[in-house]
Amino acid sequence: MVRKFSLAMLATALCLSFALPAFSQSSSTAARPKAAARGKATVAEAEAFMKKAEAQLEDANIRASRANWVQENFITDDTEILNAQAQEKLTALTTQLALGTRRFDGLKMPAELARKFKLLKLSLVAPAPNNDQERAELTQIASSLDGDYGKGKYCKPDANGRQKCLSLNDLELILANSTNPDELLDAWTGWHKISAPMRKRYARFVELSNRGAADLGFKDTGAMWRSNYDMTPDEFSAELERLWRQVEPLYISLHAYVRKQLIQKYGKIADRPDGLIPAHLLGNMWSQEWGNIYPIVAPANATQGYDLTQLLKDHKVDELGMVHYGENFFKSLGFSPAPETFWERSLFVKPRDRDVVCHASAWDIDTQEDVRLKMCIQIRDEDFVTIHHELGHNFYQRAYKNQPYLFQDSANDGFHEAVGDTIALSVTPEYLKEVGLLQTVPPESADTGYLLKMALDKIAFLPFGLLIDQWRWKVFSGEITPEQYNKAWWELRAKYQGIAPPVERTEADFDPGAKYHVAANVPYTRYFLARILQFQFHRALCEAAGIKGPLHRCSIYKNQAAAERLTRMLTMGKSRPWPDALEAISGQRQMDATAILDYFAPLKKWLDEQTQGEKKGWTGMDASPAETQPRHASR
Repeated sequence: MVRKFSLAMLATALCLSFALPAFSQSSSTAARPKAAARGKATVAEAEAFMKKAEAQLEDANIRASRANWVQENFITDDTEILNAQAQEKLTALTTQLALGTRRFDGLKMPAELARKFKLLKLSLVAPAPNNDQERAELTQIASSLDGDYGKGKYCKPDANGRQKCLSLNDLELILANSTNPDELLDAWTGWHKISAPMRKRYARFVELSNRGAADLGFKDTGAMWRSNYDMTPDEFSAELERLWRQVEPLYISLHAYVRKQLIQKYGKIADRPDGLIPAHLLGNMWSQEWGNIYPIVAPANATQGYDLTQLLKDHKVDELGMVHYGENFFKSLGFSPAPETFWERSLFVKPRDRDVVCHASAWDIDTQEDVRLKMCIQIRDEDFVTIHHELGHNFYQRAYKNQPYLFQDSANDGFHEAVGDTIALSVTPEYLKEVGLLQTVPPESADTGYLLKMALDKIAFLPFGLLIDQWRWKVFSGEITPEQYNKAWWELRAKYQGIAPPVERTEADFDPGAKYHVAANVPYTRYFLARILQFQFHRALCEAAGIKGPLHRCSIYKNQAAAERLTRMLTMGKSRPWPDALEAISGQRQMDATAILDYFAPLKKWLDEQTQGEKKGWTGMDASPAETQPRHASR
C-alpha cells in the first residue's frame, strides 16, 4: 500500500488512517472564496487560485504525513487526539478549497488547469460537512476507528489461567500455519470480536461523510469515489463488471478445486451443501488470499520446486537484507538507490515496547526524497514479495516528484498498486537464481505447482478486491442500512467469493470493520484494478524486453528496454487521464484481463481436469455464462 496525503487520499491516504498536520486557522480562512464580491471568473483568477491552493496543500500534506507517521508508529490516546485535531484543520482547508472551485464552474480553461480543478474537487476520501462541529466529529470518529484497529487484540486465559493477548500478527500466523480446525476457528472469531464496538460510530461516519459529499455536489461518498476514474460513476461500475466477468470462470475453477481439497482434509467441516467454503479454512483472516494453504491443496505429482522462506533462512537473510534485495531490483533497472533517510527512518521490525499499525505501507513524506517503508517484516516468502511491491510504490513516488503537486500521484489509484505488483511478478525462479538465492531453476514440470500457488493469492483475491467497495457503495447510497450491515456483508461474500462465516453471525457483529481498509476508510477497488493491470503491465513489459516463453517465467530484472517503458509511464504521474498512461506502458487504452488468462492458461486447463464431474459454483452466486455445470447436492 502507498501512503501519501495527496489528492485522492487527503482524508485517509492510501492504506492509512486519518492523520494530519496542524496549521493555523488563518490559512483556512484565507482560502475561503469571496465569490459574492467578484464578477465573472477569469482564467487568470483560476490560475492564481490553483497556484495558491497547490502550495497550501503541499505544505499541509507534508505536515500531515509526518503527523500520521507518528500516530501509526506510536499508538496512544494522545496521538489519536492530536491526529484527529490535525485532520480536522486539514479537512477544513481542503473542503474550503474544493468548495472554492465552484466559482470557476463553466469557465473554459487550458486542459492542464481544468484537470487540476477536477482533481481538487475529488480530493477528499472522507469529505466532511462544511460545519465546524460535524467536521470535528467526523475526524474524531475516523481517528478512533483506525486506532481501535491498530490496538486490536484477542485476549483469553492461557493454560495457567493467566490472561494472554494475541495481536493480529499472532492470529494471522495461526491461520497461516495451523491445520487444527478448532484453533483456526478460535483465531478467526477472536479477531472478529474487535470490530463489533465500531458499528455505531461507523454508521455515524457514513452519515457525516455523505453530507460532505453532498456539499461538494455528489450524490453520496460512494458516487464521489467512483467519479475519480475519468468516467462517470455508472460507466465505472459497468467497467468493473466487465473485467470481473472476464476472470470469473478462472476463479470458479480455482474455488472448485480448493473446495475439493479442503473436504479431503477437513471432512464435514468443509463440506457444505451450499458449496460455500468456511472462511477460517483458507489460511487468511479475511479469506482474501489463499497461498498459506498451498501445502494442503498442492498437486500430488508436482511441487513448486523450492521453498523461498527456507531459502531466505538458509542464506541467513534478515529483515534489512530482504529490503536490500528489493532495492537492488530497482537499481538493476536504472533507478537511483533509495536515499539514506529511507534506511534511517523506515520501520522494518515490529517494536516490542509499543503498539504500531503493522499493515505494510509505503510512505512519501515530503513529495520529493523522504520516502519510507513501514512494515513488521517476517522472514518468509510472502514478505519478500511484499517488499518488492511496496518499494514499487516508493520508486513510483520518486518518479513523478517533478510533476505539479496535484499530479504527484498515480494515473488512477489502481496504477499505484499495480506497479508494485508488476515488480513482484518478476520475483520468479529465474530472478531468485540470478540474485543467488536459488541454485537451480525448477523444470517446467514444477510449473503447475508454481502457478497454483500464484493463483491462490492473485486469483483468489479478485472477488474480495471487488466486493469491499460494492458493500461500501451500497452503504453510502443507503441501499444497505445500518440494520443490515453484517447480513449484506456476508451476502456479498457469498455472491462473489463463495465464502461463508464459520459460525453464525448477527447484527451484533460488525465483520466489515475487522478489515483494515474499512476501519481506516481506504477505498479498495484500487486493489481489484491492480490485479487486472499488473498482468497487463507485465505482459507489455515482457514483450518490450523481447523475453520469449511462458509469461509466468518472465522477469524484467536488469532489462533496460522494459525499464524505459515503465519509466515513461511512472513519470507521467496523474498529469493525464489514465488511458494515456496505460497506453504509454502497454500500447492499449482499455483495461484488459486477458493477460491474466494468458498467464494462468496452463493452470486453468489443469484445474478443470482435476474437477471434472465435480460441482462448480455455489448458492448465492450470480447466474452467469461462467456457471456451466448443473447444481447438485454435495457429496
